Amino acid sequence: MNNPIAGFSKLSKEEKINWIAKEYFSSPTDAIALLKNYWNTDEKLQKLHDEFIENTITNFYIPLGVAPNFLINGKFSTVPMAIEESSVVAAASKSAKFWSTRGGFKATVIDTEKIGQVHFIYKGDESKLALFFAQIKNKFFSNTESITKNMQKRGGGILDIKLNDKTNLLPNYFQLHATFETKDSMGANFINSCLEQFAKTLKDEAQGYALFNTEEKDIQVVMSILSNYVPNCIVRAEVSCPIDDLKEKQIENPLDFAQRFVQAVQIAEVEPFRAVTHNKGIMNGVDAVVLATGNDFRAVEAGIHAYASKSGQYTSLSHAKIENGIFTFWLEIPLALGTVGGLTSLHPLVKLSLEMLENPSAKELMQVVAVAGLAQNFAALRSLTTTGIQEGHMKMHLNNILNQFDTNDTERHAINKHFKHNTVTHSAVVAFIAELRK
Repeated sequence: MNNPIAGFSKLSKEEKINWIAKEYFSSPTDAIALLKNYWNTDEKLQKLHDEFIENTITNFYIPLGVAPNFLINGKFSTVPMAIEESSVVAAASKSAKFWSTRGGFKATVIDTEKIGQVHFIYKGDESKLALFFAQIKNKFFSNTESITKNMQKRGGGILDIKLNDKTNLLPNYFQLHATFETKDSMGANFINSCLEQFAKTLKDEAQGYALFNTEEKDIQVVMSILSNYVPNCIVRAEVSCPIDDLKEKQIENPLDFAQRFVQAVQIAEVEPFRAVTHNKGIMNGVDAVVLATGNDFRAVEAGIHAYASKSGQYTSLSHAKIENGIFTFWLEIPLALGTVGGLTSLHPLVKLSLEMLENPSAKELMQVVAVAGLAQNFAALRSLTTTGIQEGHMKMHLNNILNQFDTNDTERHAINKHFKHNTVTHSAVVAFIAELRK
């Protein structure tokens, strides 16, 4: 880049692209052509995508796949998954098919409580603040009635508000800790609107509170914001069957497999280096469905990984046991999801994904997402404890290598035939392509 630019956001999309192409690329014409190649030919649809974020120059595609045969609470579903990583959809599908003949997945929503906080600084007598809060608590509810009215009609709203003393962590630091029920919406805008009104009420009421001195009346609100850590918005997913029922082509000795599987999970429970990768596999399934259904996968990731650390050490999200001849594998994760609002009513593929899932409620979507994570984890652990992870993964990765080297149909046929019985590695595929092209 040669020079900074002022007013970039005010430029048209064409002007933005032309500036970027000229400043950063050796061939501006090729760069412009590539960016425009990913525009949608439907102008109305492209305008919709342009307005999702700021300074849009093109669309960045991620494949949308489906994993069929998920039997969840006695009902079959085909699960949409938006992800770029090889083998994730295939692994989920394989797990779904495996468990569909062994009772399927059971999923239960344990709770749906969301959290928001007003963080503030109060310099004064803590007992006076506690008394002040108790006297004005009802005003937090009454002053937000215009915000909560529609949510209350749907069965949601503000559940409770507490005053938390955090002065042991930071001098003069207190918070209003509020819990919410937001039904089928994720509820971020609703919660944040309530919190901002709480902050206003807190400051206004403090000014007129007779027991406060001048300094105590000067409550400083630092910020009002929802939390993506929702340890009481929990869903459980599990599978179980008699150990003998685990037998299949890959699992000739089901008891040995079950024991090694449980040991693999136990290692992830006690070893953070393994737990991170173990949980990443769970998130392959979780994130893919969260993204396909227009939810915030960054918020979900942050909340789930915080939950994995709630004991003080990062640990496995899933667990397994053998008891009375029964193999059981389960997880419990926090999920704050929505099926109304946000992208759910805007993005055409999000609407399609939700319709594919038969327009689930937020609770039903929580169950599907948790099951996808468990299925993905089962597939990974089954591979790790039997053939190893690379055999299946690298065969799925083979297509990416073939595309990288722009192989033709004849070459692809020869390569696929050769690696049907040979180990797939990047270097082996490159060497074979080079030999074919001599």
